Amino acid sequence: MAISAALVKELRERTGVGMMDCKKALQETEGNIEQAIELLREKGLSKAAKKASRIAAEGLVDSYIHGGRIGVLIEVNTETDFVAKNENFQEFVHDMAMQVAAANPKYVSKEDVPEEEVQKEKEILIHQVVNEGKPEHVAEKIVEGRLGKFFEQICLLEQPFIKDPSVKVKDLLNEQITTIGENIKIRRFVRFEVGEGLEKREEDFAEEVAKQMKN
Repeated sequence: MAISAALVKELRERTGVGMMDCKKALQETEGNIEQAIELLREKGLSKAAKKASRIAAEGLVDSYIHGGRIGVLIEVNTETDFVAKNENFQEFVHDMAMQVAAANPKYVSKEDVPEEEVQKEKEILIHQVVNEGKPEHVAEKIVEGRLGKFFEQICLLEQPFIKDPSVKVKDLLNEQITTIGENIKIRRFVRFEVGEGLEKREEDFAEEVAKQMKN
């Protein structure tokens, strides 16, 4: 069944969960908002969203170096130093460092992308759709879908997890929040690649890192 934007908005306001997860929950429950709330609670998403407003000023800085060619530093915050010493949390942070090395995102989340960059990409996508001769009534949905792919490429939280592409990084983060019971935030990262910005022979280091993570 078709789910209205107003219903999705209401569910988001009541749970604090992302729009796409709200829409999926409503689709699964055939538009029943109370059942959708229960479904989100079962998945742990509602609980994670409520913790998102809590201050996270402790945490961990981790690094990952791949073959002396790619290096990543990443900071992930928690509410307490106790959680920062948790082995599962440390493994998560290291996985995120490897994710950055392999997938090369530019930003942590969609909210970090400058509005002018988003608008520029939208204009490009609109021109593409017009040149493809798509009907006007479907053009907006096509652009929206392609914009989602754009965010997947440049935003860490929107990317498929390199060890399990069926899971997005943001879902993995929510799982950590629910399991550990504290707010966790990926605050920032920096990625270096030898010869980046210089003319050099093409090598797919990202693919090499991804293969190593799956081993």
